[in-house]
Amino acid sequence: MNRITTYIRQSLQDIYPPEEVKALSMLICCDMLGLDALDIYMGKDIILSECKQRELENIIFRLQKNEPIQYIRGFAEFCGRKFKVAPGVLIPRPETAELVELIVKENPGARHLLDIGTGSGCIAISLDKKLPDAEVEAWDISEEALAIARKNNDALEARVRFLQRDVLADDWEKIPSFDVIVSNPPYVTLGEKAGMRPNVLKHEPHRALFVGDDDPLLFYRVIAERGRSLLAPGGALWFEINERFGDEVTALLGSLGYADVKLTADLFGKPRITEAVWK
Repeated sequence: MNRITTYIRQSLQDIYPPEEVKALSMLICCDMLGLDALDIYMGKDIILSECKQRELENIIFRLQKNEPIQYIRGFAEFCGRKFKVAPGVLIPRPETAELVELIVKENPGARHLLDIGTGSGCIAISLDKKLPDAEVEAWDISEEALAIARKNNDALEARVRFLQRDVLADDWEKIPSFDVIVSNPPYVTLGEKAGMRPNVLKHEPHRALFVGDDDPLLFYRVIAERGRSLLAPGGALWFEINERFGDEVTALLGSLGYADVKLTADLFGKPRITEAVWK
């Protein structure tokens, strides 16, 4: 093992599990420092330039503070594309990419889609790229998040229309009908904070993560209620949900008059995606 990977391992082994340290080592060496992967695998001893050494030390310092590697790199990979991320937006997750793929598969003819709580824009922009004949609109309450989403929109040559809206307060009555509404709203209850990893809890935006323990279905209920006037007949409502509340969310959708309510497990086997149709 060369001195660079030894330094990385020794610096991070008390903070991250062994497999994550191994993955971080390769990512830092190859993707961030530009070293040859074969040299790293072969254990070749590499001398870094003074500039690269400072860069490495800065990366390690930030990782030791539990800063997510995606924020350090400045981007996250999602649906085969790179999205700019910063502390003002959540880091896109693989299960959210599953949500996008399911929407595209189940709604190939959708022409007007809405993403509520867009964050980095990863859902909306991915839908725009995968459904080139569709018009995609995206909302968020955070101007900081919208600024990042618009940069991603430009960088990825997408055509999403971004608007600043508070879904709990705005009047939606004057908005035209949509074929698909999708939302990955705040769904982590405050009571779940204690079990969260420090890199999420300390660095990702709490406003986009948490909902009160007294009303964990708040965003699902409000969006589903308003969705009855926003969705065209036969339109689909999709949510990414807290795995703890799958039965509650599906029951809520049924009680509000939605049909064909489905609960789907993600790649980790957790009930994470709901789909419902407004008749």
